[in-house]
Amino acid sequence: MIQVAVDAMGGDFGPYPIIEGTLLALREYRGFKALLVGKKDRIESQIPRGFFDRVEIIEADDVIAMDEPATEALKRKESSIYKAVELVRQKQADGVVSAGHSGATMSLATLRMGRLKNVSRPAIATLMPTYKGKKTLVLDVGANVDCKPEHLFEFGVMGEAYARAILHISQPKVGLLSNGEEDTKGNELTKHSFALLKKLPTFIGNVEGNNIFDGSVDVVVCDGFTGNILLKTSEGVADAISKLMKKNIKKSPLSMAGALMMKKVFRALKKEIDYSEYGGAPLIGVKGCAIVSHGKSTPKAIKNAINQAIHYIESDINAFIEQRLEEVK
Repeated sequence: MIQVAVDAMGGDFGPYPIIEGTLLALREYRGFKALLVGKKDRIESQIPRGFFDRVEIIEADDVIAMDEPATEALKRKESSIYKAVELVRQKQADGVVSAGHSGATMSLATLRMGRLKNVSRPAIATLMPTYKGKKTLVLDVGANVDCKPEHLFEFGVMGEAYARAILHISQPKVGLLSNGEEDTKGNELTKHSFALLKKLPTFIGNVEGNNIFDGSVDVVVCDGFTGNILLKTSEGVADAISKLMKKNIKKSPLSMAGALMMKKVFRALKKEIDYSEYGGAPLIGVKGCAIVSHGKSTPKAIKNAINQAIHYIESDINAFIEQRLEEVK
């Protein structure tokens, strides 16, 4: 049975949404056991008796706060995220899910769980919506602020592997994010990365920001600095559009009537851009599985993060990444 370690104390709203999301996942997916890591007295009272056979509580007295430096993570061996990651390192769990300090989660997963063979930098990947109904995988979106061309090449290989194993795209189109589609466009990093990525038969060349949302590419590669700005900007635009629509709809009875008629459309749009639908972002390139969730995760988001972890573990994507890097390096 798959075992998923869940940092029960991580997140902005305490253990309740984490535990509730875990219970939702246990109800929906029968083939896994949850290892809830945190303060036992705060967790145990929230677990219904009928779940005791599929839930194990791992005591952890310490919690790394969001405003603390990630460098503290390695010293805080009694923290919930440290102990959750250690369960994966010691093969007592197959994956870890945390909505806590993202920097601490990434640092511990990389340093304690270790990197896959031929992976020099693990990357955070996220799925972006397109108007064609498919998703675009973007990596890195924050794990590595400063990158070298070889890192972006590895991101391309790992993204290609994820698209095949998880998204079930047999021949994913891999693009390099740049300021123009022409081969000569870009800065020194992207120009040198372009030359390396040409080794991949699935590489289609440079792509621009708008291509992420038009469905023309399956995997978009960039450094973590650019990717994080892209992610936060996209979230901000989606939120601003939603608020502008609500503001303008309220201005007239006619607009409100039209909005009621378009209710299903608005609901579908909200679902497309709602982070809770994805649950979290996988840290690709580490041994095992690590899913980094939003600090404001709802129970639904945690449920979907656990679901994502289960699919990641079942796919055997890590073996595929190692094999693919061996072939193309």
